Order: sequence, then structure tokens, then C-alpha cells
Amino acid sequence: MPVVDPSPSELALGHMPMAQGSAGDAASPAAIRRLSHALADRKESTLKAQKKTIESLKAAVASIRVGDYDAGTRRCLAILQTDERNGLAWHVLAICREKSGHLSEALNAYDAALRIRPEDANIAHDLARLAQRLGHLDIAEKLLRKFLLVEPGHIEGTNNLACVLRDQKRYQEAIDSLRELIQIEQTNPTLWNTLGTVLSDQGQMKESLTFFDEALRIDPAFAKARYNRANVLQPLGRPAEALDDLDEALKGAETPYEHAMMRMARAMTLMGLGRLKEGFDAYEVRLDPEMPEAMHVVVDAARWDPETEDIRGKRLLVVGEQGIADEMVFGTCLPDVIEAVGTEGKVFIAVEPRLVDLYQRSFPTAVVGGHRAVRIEGRLTRYCPFMEEVAETDGKADCWTPMASLSSVYRQSLAAFPDRDGYLTPDPARVAHWKSKLEALGPGLKIGLHWKSLVLTGVRARYFSSFERWEPVLTAPGCVMVNLQCGDVTEDLAAAEAAGVKIWTPPINLKDDLDDLAALSNALDLVIGPGIAGTNLAAATGARTWLIHAADDWHLLNTDRYPFYPRVRTFATGGFDGWPRAIAEVRAALEAEVK
Repeated sequence: MPVVDPSPSELALGHMPMAQGSAGDAASPAAIRRLSHALADRKESTLKAQKKTIESLKAAVASIRVGDYDAGTRRCLAILQTDERNGLAWHVLAICREKSGHLSEALNAYDAALRIRPEDANIAHDLARLAQRLGHLDIAEKLLRKFLLVEPGHIEGTNNLACVLRDQKRYQEAIDSLRELIQIEQTNPTLWNTLGTVLSDQGQMKESLTFFDEALRIDPAFAKARYNRANVLQPLGRPAEALDDLDEALKGAETPYEHAMMRMARAMTLMGLGRLKEGFDAYEVRLDPEMPEAMHVVVDAARWDPETEDIRGKRLLVVGEQGIADEMVFGTCLPDVIEAVGTEGKVFIAVEPRLVDLYQRSFPTAVVGGHRAVRIEGRLTRYCPFMEEVAETDGKADCWTPMASLSSVYRQSLAAFPDRDGYLTPDPARVAHWKSKLEALGPGLKIGLHWKSLVLTGVRARYFSSFERWEPVLTAPGCVMVNLQCGDVTEDLAAAEAAGVKIWTPPINLKDDLDDLAALSNALDLVIGPGIAGTNLAAATGARTWLIHAADDWHLLNTDRYPFYPRVRTFATGGFDGWPRAIAEVRAALEAEVK
């Protein structure tokens, strides 16, 4: 199985989860009626020849009606063992696997059904909807366009195509696909809701609010629109109203997936409001299998329950989170849990393999190893191979806990956050090495720059500024700029040089040599950037750091700073159109530093 390099968590950026706009449910009453009609429409001769198969399929459909998807699966598999060309059996099996959360199996079953029954547009629609959920946007678009050729003007199909186009950042096409139908179906709340998500995805929050309000005027119980409105109210500075909308939306969630996404948004809103214990407890939803990137941890130990189990003297495994930035943020509780375990116990820490040396140096009494991730049935599964060696030589762990779950134990109030520069220790020899290299660049403050995330798909893109907007910072007098941005930034650096700005790039792998990047960050006079992996690494290791944050960044915890990194200076964008203002404030602060 391939090792997965997990994408950064949305939580690390501090903003709400993705918009909900797609419509349709393969197991809806209407969909089940279609399947029942398909079975009833079989010719009499076929019914006599395959009576047992037809009855089994009817029983499988009946199982879907009552939510017994495992029973439906068993009946379909029994049919396919004797008739693997039964397209209806594949379709019903796909619905059962999708509803029970086995999305990879569902995708394969839908594909098999469509190959056998290419004339069945409803299979194409169901497959498209699942492909979109799994991120296969090009496949989803092709299938939806095929469906709409058969069913032109279909509301759910047109709506879902607009969602796919939105997720590909083809915003005008998404609007165009909705415009004609919305003029005809003016009282359809789904279309108004999706139009709102197209605008909010571009950062047009105030404008999108009008469309969510209209969807809710038409249908006050429309949970998706209420959830999406909450996602808009939060960055507009109305978090209490957002929380009210989320509480109401949860009552009407149509699927477990929707319910999980709404709970995630609620957790982030609670944390943003400073209701820390509630928020951190609610954040356990990140492990819900319905979440698209939920982490399933395979460990030969029971999960630690802080409410019932004293950790003193135990052998505790702490498993890192999804994304480097999250491991930096939630790792701030590691000193607390190591102290709680005491010298008579032992703490094992599983982190991103590129961080092992840094964490081992920082926590010499702990045993630190790398975790790995694989996709099993479409689900991210994490395991800790180094613990197998530990078990052979020193015995296995008594219990384990996800790293972020420590916050609900040790960070229940703002007073519980330590006032310190950082909690991780960079390599002092490498810090000295980089200081000498930086001195050779000449006089001036040595400023390390990050300006974007490696992942800029969909909603994430609106949380970063274009490189051109950084010009006031790049040209600040008395400063020497150092590139800390990983990934291919050749065009950005060339554009800066053409404008007369020289940015020095250190001779290291900025993506993979994280221990050396931490040392370099601490050798610099200052590190500046948005809240991504690199700036979190700098802050966690005690480097002087300035963070530019979005309006709805929950990490502030209802304060004007980052309690996780209390010495970090923050600059608010003040909204999705506020980057020029934040950049100007950074420029002014740099000028004050140079004086």
C-alpha cells in the first residue's frame, strides 16, 4: 500500500470547513422508488428465470429503506457471486457501501454498475456525487455532463455540476450553469444556496450572505444553507450568530457526512469564542470516519480516558495530528503530559518523520518515532512502526492518545497556556552555522519569508495573498530577505529580482529538511508569513515570528494574540480584502525595527 503524505489540515489555517452545496442522496426515498420500479419493470419471463435474484434485490432495497446497509451488502454480494453482470446488484451494492462509509468500495461498485448499465443516467449521477466528495472533480464533471444530456434542467444535477465547477475554481462557469435554471426555479433553495457558496468561496462574504438568506427565507429548515451562512458569519465577525446557525443546522443534517462537517465547524467556532473546554472536546469530531480526512489510528493499546484513568506512571503513546502545523500547535501540551506521567512512566511520541530529530532533542526522556499513513478502503489509516521495536525490547504502551486531545486536559483556560518563547529546541550547532552564513550576506536585518501554502486548492486559496502584494515588505529598507518558502517559487523570485529585490535562497530542502529549517529560522532576526507549517515551526522553536492571520482564525481563542505561541506578534488581515492593509502594517513595523 502506498504511503500517504497527508495534506495540511484545514484547522491549521484557522478557518471553517468547506461549503456544503451538493444535493442528492443515493438512498433517498425517490432513489429507492426508482430502484423498486426498475425491479418491478422486469419482463415476466425474466422474473420466472431469476425469481430468486429479483427477490434478493428487493430485500436488499428494503434493507436500505431501514438503514441496514450491511444486510443489503450481503444480499448483493450473494447475487454477484453467481451473476457478476447484474448491473442493478452493483448499483444497490454501491449505495450500501456508500451509506456505510466504505467510499472506495462504493466508487468501484458504481463504476461496475455504470459499465453494465451505461444507459442508466441515475447511476452516473450517483457516481458523480461520490467522485466529487472524494475529490475526483474531473471525473465528477464528465459524469454530470453525461447525466444532464439525458436529464436537461435536472435541478440536483445542475446544482452538483455548479459545485464541481466551484471546487475547481471555475467560478464564472459555475454561476453561468446556475443562472438560467434559477430564473425558472426561483423558489428552489438549493440553487440559491449553491450560488452563495460560489461567492463565499471567492471571499465575497457580504455578497454571499444575501443568497443564503434567500435560501433560508424559502426554506427556514434548510440545514445546508444555515451551515454555509454560519461559515460566512464567522469571518464577518459575528461568531455568536454563527454558533446559533450551526446548532440549528445540526438538527436538520441529512447525512452522517453533513453532521460531521457541521460538528467540525461548531468546534472551531467554540474555540474561536474562547470556550476552550467545550471547543477542544468538540474537536474530537476530527476522528469521525465521516470526515473526509479523518485519521484512523491503529495502535496495540487502549485509548487513554483522562476522566477515569490516572496517567501517572503509565506508558503513554501520543500520536501526532494531520499536518505539520497541527503537530506544532497541539504539541505545546507535550511538556505537560510528560510531567504528568512522571519519571516512573514513559511517554512515546509519534510525529511526522521529518520532525523526529527535533522532537527527540526537545524531549530527551521520551521516545520519539515517525508515524506512517496509508489509505485503506479510502480512509486515512495511521500506524507507528517504531512501537513494534519498542514492544519487542521494552514492552508495549499501556494506552495512547491523539496529540490534539491533550488540549482538553491541559488547556481548559487561557491561564493554562505557558508564557514562553517556544517549546521545541533547534540544533544549536546548526543555528550557529546559519548565523555565520547570514552574516556573510552583509548588513541589515535578516528576514525569513513564507507567503503561501503548498496546497492552494478550493477554499484554501482565499487565505493567502498573491506574491505581488508583498512588495512593500520586500522593499523595506535595511532588510535582507531570505526565502523560506518551500515548493517551486522560481517565478516569484524571478519577478522580485526583475523589480530590483534580491531574495537569498538557502542551499537546503525547505520542504524536507525541517530540523535545519528550524535552526535557520532561529538564526534569522525575524520570520514573517501566514499561519502555515513553516511559520508554526519557527514559532514553536522560539524563533522571533510575525504571523499574518485571517479574520476567522480560531487560534486567537477570542484574544488578540496566539496563546499557543504567546511571544508571536500577529497582524490581522481584517477580512478577505484586508491583505494590503496587513502588509502595510508589517512594512511599518519593519521600518520601526530598523530605526
